[in-house]
Formats: sequence, structure tokens, C-alpha cells
Amino acid sequence: MPPRDEHEELFYQIALTFVPGIGAKTGRVLLEQAGNATTIFKTPLKELRHIDGIGEVKVKGFKDPDVMVRAERELNFILKKDIDVRYHGHNYPARLSNCSDAPLVLYYKGNADLDATRIIAIVGTRKNTDYGHKLCEELVEGLQSLDNVLIVSGLALGIDAIAHKKSVQLGIPTVGVLGHGLDRIYPYNHKELSEQMIAHGGILAEFPSETLPDRNNFPMRNRIVAGLSDVTVVVESHSAGGALITAHMASGYNREVAAFPGRVSDSRSVGCNELIRTNIAAMITKAGDLIEMMNWSKDNKPKAVQKQLFINLSPDEQKIVDILNGKDSVHSDELFHTTGLANSLLASTLLQLEMQGIIKSLPGKLYRMY
Repeated sequence: MPPRDEHEELFYQIALTFVPGIGAKTGRVLLEQAGNATTIFKTPLKELRHIDGIGEVKVKGFKDPDVMVRAERELNFILKKDIDVRYHGHNYPARLSNCSDAPLVLYYKGNADLDATRIIAIVGTRKNTDYGHKLCEELVEGLQSLDNVLIVSGLALGIDAIAHKKSVQLGIPTVGVLGHGLDRIYPYNHKELSEQMIAHGGILAEFPSETLPDRNNFPMRNRIVAGLSDVTVVVESHSAGGALITAHMASGYNREVAAFPGRVSDSRSVGCNELIRTNIAAMITKAGDLIEMMNWSKDNKPKAVQKQLFINLSPDEQKIVDILNGKDSVHSDELFHTTGLANSLLASTLLQLEMQGIIKSLPGKLYRMY
């Protein structure tokens, strides 16, 4: 039976992920219609089936008795292990929330800010070369000068682990996105590293406990890595693999992608070279290139602008100017959540301000005052 206390909504959010046939997109439709998960489960099934995209077949999933059993078991697990559960409307990462296929629920253990000012995904092959190892470490070292930065990767062997380990060593918050539940660590020899990350960063998964690290889970994991981040950097990659999947997903989300070039004869540089050749990724050779590409240099901070200088702004334009005034830069996701404007209206308002020479658009979907 569902709990009758402060955990009720949490219980039903978890339960929604166990309903057969209800994936991330359908779940979000239901949540938008009902307002919250508790209301969904208390709405008669004959009413749910009339919601666009649901229908009779998907509604039948709510009758599965195993849904409540698994949700209760998972709730007990997260309460016992002190796991933070993020769902839409409840501390859900802003960047990821704008991805249409974002998970309904995230299980999180750690203390890093998932809405940090600058979030960089660093990905690459599991079988890196010494060249890739050196590039990865130098990249992380070069990013430590940035304020409020977070390094994200997949806690896999190779480039992922190098990025996490170097971040821990330098005291940079780093989060690993897992392809299984938080009741285990895969590969197992990263257990100590994961504990260090929890103390200064975190581990994150969309999968509930008892989920094994099945092969099909990792491409799903990669979309979270891409969606959480402002930019995805591919250090080394073969012609196919998880790093390229992540890069293409990031590009599909209109996020920036960067890659280190390599020798044309090196199989572990083929993927990076192809990303650069096809203009999916910008070529970088050092952290400074990435910082310049993303316009993150401290020398680029704008001077505070007196908002009263703009006397003919519409209320929506004024909202945006008030947010940007005096700040280094603000991501469009933050503007979306802070202003409350619909995406289409926000985009047109930003364009109007840009055409008036009041604001400037930057790489990475960032904006600042001129």
C-alpha cells in the first residue's frame, strides 16, 4: 500500500516508472495533464485512457499489481540508503528537463550542484592511449580555474575514469552517471573512486536498485550525460561507441560538442576526427580552446548595465534584462525556468533584445548583456 505521509508523491513518482508501457515521454504527458503523480494514480482509468498518446493498451499497465510492490520496495531502499530522488518539479536538473526524452526520475547520491554554472561532459574510449590519458588530465587541470564548474562522465573504464579521478584529485566536483542501480558499482574496481566522488561530487542513475549493468542500459545513460551538460568533449574514440553516441545526443539537444584531433592512422582517434570533419564537434587542443569556445573566460565579464537605461522594454523583455544585468552569462534553460515564459515566446523575446543590441548570444545557448 502507498504511504500516507510526506512520501506519498515520491512513492507515486517512483511507481510511474514501473508501469509497463509508460516511458519518459508518455509519463511527462501524464504529469503535464494531471499535475503530479499522486493525481495520476488516483484518476479513474477510464479518464486516463482519453489523454492523447495513452489509450487502452497503456492504461492497462496501471492494473499490474507488481507496480506498487516494486515502488514500495524501492522507496524503502532509497530511504534506508539516504538517496536523493529528483523528479520534474522537484530539484530536477534544469538543463536535462528541457530534453524531451529525459528520465522521469533520477536517483542521486552526492552533494554536487547539478545546475552548476558550467557543466562539462568528458567522454571517450575505454581503451585509451597514453596520448588520450595525457589530454584528459590536462583538460581537467585547465578547467579548475573556472568558477562553479562540474565534470560529468559515465564512470566507465578509460577516459571516463581518468576524468573522474583527476577531478577528485584537484577538488573539482564530478558526477558519474551509471547504467544500473545505485545498489552496485560497475566496474567493481571503481567502488573506491565512486565513494570519493560521493564525498565530493556524486553518482546518478535513472535505474532503480536491482537493475543490472545490462548492455542496453548504457546508451540510455549517455543521454543523461549529454543532457546534463553545456558541452560534451570527446577525448578519444573509435569509429563507433558510447562516446560518439553521447556526442550525437548532445548535438541533437543543441548543446556544444568538442573533440581532440588525432593521427589519421590511430584507430582511437577516428571517431574524434570524424566528428570534427562533419562539423558536429569543434576542434580543441587544450582547455583554453574550450574556455574560449564557450566564452567562459573571466576577461569576458560584462560591466553592470543600468536597467533603467532601457525605458521602452516590454514586461517580458524587462524580465530577461533584469536576470542578465551584471552577470557573466546565463543559460537559456535558466532563463526559461526563471522567467516562466513559454519556449517559443522566450526565443522570440531573446531575438528582439539581440536585434536591439541589448543582449548578445554566446556559444552553448548562453546570453549576456552587451
